[in-house]
Parts: sequence; C-alpha cells; structure tokens
Amino acid sequence: MTGHERLDAWIDAHFDEEVRFLQELVRVPTDTPPGDNAPHAERTAQLLAGFGLQAEQHPVPAQDVRAAGMASITNLIVRRRWGDGPTIALNAHGDVVPPGEGWTHDPYGGEIEDGRIHGRAAAVSKSDFATYTFALRALEALGAPLKGGVELHFTYDEEFGGELGPGWLLRQGLTRPDLLIAAGFSYEVITAHNGCLQLEVTVHGRMAHAAIPHTGVDALQGAVKILQALYACNERYRQVRSSVAGITHPYLNVGRIEGGTNTNVVPGKVVFKLDRRMIPEEDPVQVEAEVRDEIERAAAAVPGISVEIRRLLLANSMKPLPGNQPLVEAIQRHGRALFGQDIPAMGTPLYTDVRLYAQAGIPGVIYGAGPRTVLESNAKRADERLELEDLRRATKVVARTVYDLLA
Repeated sequence: MTGHERLDAWIDAHFDEEVRFLQELVRVPTDTPPGDNAPHAERTAQLLAGFGLQAEQHPVPAQDVRAAGMASITNLIVRRRWGDGPTIALNAHGDVVPPGEGWTHDPYGGEIEDGRIHGRAAAVSKSDFATYTFALRALEALGAPLKGGVELHFTYDEEFGGELGPGWLLRQGLTRPDLLIAAGFSYEVITAHNGCLQLEVTVHGRMAHAAIPHTGVDALQGAVKILQALYACNERYRQVRSSVAGITHPYLNVGRIEGGTNTNVVPGKVVFKLDRRMIPEEDPVQVEAEVRDEIERAAAAVPGISVEIRRLLLANSMKPLPGNQPLVEAIQRHGRALFGQDIPAMGTPLYTDVRLYAQAGIPGVIYGAGPRTVLESNAKRADERLELEDLRRATKVVARTVYDLLA
C-alpha cells in the first residue's frame, strides 16, 4: 500500500471513533454570547489526552475576555514534530452563535440521522476539530519519517473577531507556523475572504409622554432616517464588483435594534448594530469613514437628534499570500481523487479569523469538512448538520496533504 492508501485505511478503521469524538464536542455548548468557552476547551483537552495527544491550555486573562464581551476563553495547542522542516498549523474554532429557534433536533445532541450529524457547530467548526485531530492521528500511525511538524490550534473567539483566539496566540509568541489550514468546507479551497466592519450606533432624542409627543424628540424616527440612508447604500454597493471568484460585491446589514421604554412613551434612545462586508479590493479605513459620514449626515437632517458611533469590529479581508500554492495544489489533487470532482480555489463572502495568520505573514487556506455552501449546512440557522461522508473524505484530504508536504 502507498502512504496515501495507508492513511485512508487508518481513517476508515477509526471513523466511528471520529464521529463519537465530534458528538462529544457538540454536546458541550459554546454559545457566544455569552461566550463561556473554557469548559469546552477543558473537555476537548480530556478527549485529546485519551488519544495520547497532550493539549497545552492557554487561558486568556479574564479582564481581556470580559472587555471583549465574553465570559471565558482557553485556547489549545497540540504540537507534534518528527524532524527538521516546516510546521503546518491546523486551526478550527469552537465558539458558535446561540442555536436560536426552529430546531427539530437537539442542538446539543449530536444526533445521527440519514448519514448526517445534527447540532450547533456540527458543521462550523467543531467538525474540523475532528477532521484535524484524526488526520494527525493517522499521520502518527503511519510511522513515516516525516520532516517537520503539525500543530492543532483549537481557539474560541471567531464569532467576535479572533483577536483573543489566533490573534492572542500569535501576539503572545506561543506559535509561529510556516503554513496554515483552517476550518472550512470540502468542495472548494478558500484563498481569500471578505473583510467586515461592525458598528454600534446610539441615536439620542428626548423622552416624552405619548399624549404630548411635541415635547420630546423621537429617537426612533431619527433611527429610521439613518437606516433608510444606510440601506440605500446597498444599491450603490451592488455596482462595485470584486475580481475574486466567489466574492461578488460589498453589502450592509443591520442585525440588531433596540430602544424605547414603553408603548406610551416617545423613545429617547435607540441602539442598532450594523455589519458592513468589505470585498478584498476595498480600503477598510475609507469604508469606515464613509459609513460614519453617512450616519452623521442622516442624523443632522433630523432636528434634535444626536448620534454616538462605536466600532465593534474591524476585520481586514484575507488576500492570498504567495507561499500558499503548495497547500492549494495538494488539496486540489487529493480532493479531486477522493470527491471525484474538481476542487476550485476561490474566495468567500464570509470573514474569518484566518486573516490574522495572513496578517502575520503565514500563508494559509481554508479547507475542512462540509458541504458546498453555508446554506446547505444550516450554519447559524436551525438544524445545522454535516454529511458524515464529507467528514470522512475531508479527513483523508487533510492527512494526505500534510503527508505530501512533510514526507
């Protein structure tokens, strides 16, 4: 048997164990917010220890975590080195958005039905805790004289931007890999992604009794004017096209709004949070200045209204670094062999914390277990799910890829 065939055979023989590992990970909630993620890291470390993999636990200082709006973060690193050569990091995040409503399966059950595993983070991205762990275990079982090393980076701050996940590990000097594969889906290899600006806008008016509304200033009416101006920008954004395959144009979304005190009170304050996606060709500084100007001009047109604007997140887009080509080529080669179709290299409209590795000069790609689109996975929606055969084949692709680069 070839090295690739031996890797495949080991993964097949241990696949039931891999699925059970993923089920255990899904059963520990990591809803962010509130972001109490240290218990999941502790459970993951216990499970890894059962495989003979020692996970370094790196807790982020509590004051930093609270300042970011979360409760606890412990990031994990597993290191394996076989000799001189490059270090390849495999990164997946454990934090996820809360499950929300509409589930027909227990979001923390890890239930198996019709060849799929169901649960929050089953696809994004606790699945790739399993992909990468069992790819590493298969490489170890091979006993080949590899040249280099592998690190597993399991982090817990992707939903809030990654600065306390990969960003924190890199700033603390705890890791400096040469190449990176980060959690993704199986049918394409991602080399670029959008950036994201998130702002919190507080609109101030003056409260008044609803029976005498002229004595107040309606903050909600002011917010409506601002929102109309912001949503009108989307028409202009549709004319701005990216040259990166898989990425279309910029867009803006308001994801949360709250305000007022009661139905019989003129609202004196309204707060909303917006998300502005940036294509790789855009300048984030210019984008933020333009959005702020749009808000301020709309507010100025409403007498008595004032606004406060607070940046929540500025995530740069990810652009391909020259050294990522060996990763791209190996994943495409093995993906074609195992999935029976071409695996295109492309961009995604998502933003991820992978950009933090790229900003540190570490070439990387996004590839892991999952379907062709986020929509198919139900990520961030009810009944998130993963095809188990995608998990099996993606584990083989990653193991083969790392083997090729280190053999």
